Amino acid sequence: MKQTYTAVIQQDEGWWIGWIQEIPRINCQERTKDELLETLRITLRETIEYNRKEAIEAAKFDHEEIIIQI
Repeated sequence: MKQTYTAVIQQDEGWWIGWIQEIPRINCQERTKDELLETLRITLRETIEYNRKEAIEAAKFDHEEIIIQI
Protein backbone atom coordinates (compact mmCIF):
# COMPACT_ATOMS: atom_id res chain seq x y z
CA MET A 1 0.00 0.00 0.00
CA LYS A 2 1.55 3.27 -1.10
CA GLN A 3 0.85 6.26 1.12
CA THR A 4 1.00 9.90 0.14
CA TYR A 5 1.92 12.91 2.23
CA THR A 6 1.98 16.64 1.61
CA ALA A 7 5.22 18.62 1.74
CA VAL A 8 4.85 22.33 2.43
CA ILE A 9 7.96 24.05 1.06
CA GLN A 10 9.28 27.56 0.59
CA GLN A 11 12.48 29.35 -0.24
CA ASP A 12 13.88 31.59 2.48
CA GLU A 13 17.13 33.55 2.27
CA GLY A 14 18.76 31.16 -0.19
CA TRP A 15 17.60 27.99 1.54
CA TRP A 16 14.69 25.70 0.76
CA ILE A 17 12.77 24.71 3.89
CA GLY A 18 9.90 22.28 4.18
CA TRP A 19 7.58 20.33 6.44
CA ILE A 20 5.41 17.27 6.13
CA GLN A 21 1.90 18.51 6.71
CA GLU A 22 0.44 15.29 8.13
CA ILE A 23 3.21 14.40 10.60
CA PRO A 24 4.45 16.91 13.18
CA ARG A 25 8.15 17.53 13.80
CA ILE A 26 9.32 16.53 10.31
CA ASN A 27 11.05 19.55 8.87
CA CYS A 28 14.17 19.91 6.76
CA GLN A 29 16.35 22.53 5.10
CA GLU A 30 18.54 22.24 2.00
CA ARG A 31 20.20 24.48 -0.60
CA THR A 32 18.10 23.20 -3.53
CA LYS A 33 14.48 22.20 -3.95
CA ASP A 34 15.44 18.71 -5.22
CA GLU A 35 17.74 18.13 -2.24
CA LEU A 36 14.99 19.28 0.12
CA LEU A 37 12.42 16.91 -1.36
CA GLU A 38 14.83 13.97 -1.13
CA THR A 39 15.73 14.82 2.48
CA LEU A 40 12.03 15.09 3.36
CA ARG A 41 11.40 11.64 1.79
CA ILE A 42 14.26 10.08 3.75
CA THR A 43 13.26 11.75 7.01
CA LEU A 44 9.61 10.76 6.55
CA ARG A 45 10.53 7.13 5.81
CA GLU A 46 12.85 6.95 8.84
CA THR A 47 10.29 8.59 11.14
CA ILE A 48 7.51 6.21 10.10
CA GLU A 49 9.79 3.20 10.62
CA TYR A 50 10.90 4.48 14.04
CA ASN A 51 7.28 5.13 15.09
CA ARG A 52 6.27 1.66 13.91
CA LYS A 53 9.04 -0.04 15.94
CA GLU A 54 8.23 2.09 18.99
CA ALA A 55 4.53 1.17 18.81
CA ILE A 56 5.27 -2.56 18.56
CA GLU A 57 7.73 -2.40 21.48
CA ALA A 58 5.14 -0.54 23.58
CA ALA A 59 2.63 -3.39 23.11
CA LYS A 60 4.89 -5.75 25.17
CA PHE A 61 2.47 -8.73 24.88
CA ASP A 62 0.58 -10.47 22.11
CA HIS A 63 -0.85 -7.81 19.90
CA GLU A 64 -2.78 -7.39 16.70
CA GLU A 65 -1.94 -5.02 13.87
CA ILE A 66 -4.92 -3.69 11.94
CA ILE A 67 -4.72 -1.41 8.91
CA ILE A 68 -7.07 1.56 9.19
CA GLN A 69 -7.89 3.60 6.12
CA ILE A 70 -9.50 7.00 6.21
